Amino acid sequence: MLKTIQTANTTLFQSIFRSCCDPTLPKIARFLSFTGDGWFYLLLFPLVLILKPVYAFETLLLAALGFTIERLIYYILKLGFKRRRPPTFLANVESLIIASDELSLPSGHTSAAFFFVTFLCVALGPLFLPLYLWAAMVGLSRILLGVHFPTDIIAGAAIGSIIALVIA
Repeated sequence: MLKTIQTANTTLFQSIFRSCCDPTLPKIARFLSFTGDGWFYLLLFPLVLILKPVYAFETLLLAALGFTIERLIYYILKLGFKRRRPPTFLANVESLIIASDELSLPSGHTSAAFFFVTFLCVALGPLFLPLYLWAAMVGLSRILLGVHFPTDIIAGAAIGSIIALVIA
């Protein structure tokens, strides 16, 4: 069963990664990946202060706790699974960026992005539902850049979303 999943995962990765024939797509993927680096999440502070001024302290405290738990679980899983990134697993793949480490599962960019969006939706309202498209594009960009398999993205999205739902 695991071999079947890995084969499907590899096939889907190669299909998505090889679709980068448009020269602007890698640039867009780099930008989207960059928005998932962490600085974008600082927007939470003014959003909470504007939309929930009475509960700003509690909301921001929950967000900080949630991000801390998300990062902790992400690191524990990454070190536990020790799955290598596509370029070290597949001989014919060279990533378009240099990843921060050698491990792939789960995707930290995707986990943080989905935590952020889910937390915004639960804590501040459904106005932020369209940001799920951004979070999904952050995940997709990590595949297009050659640093994650599709299951890394799925795992990251699930981890971030579940933590936000539990925390918020």
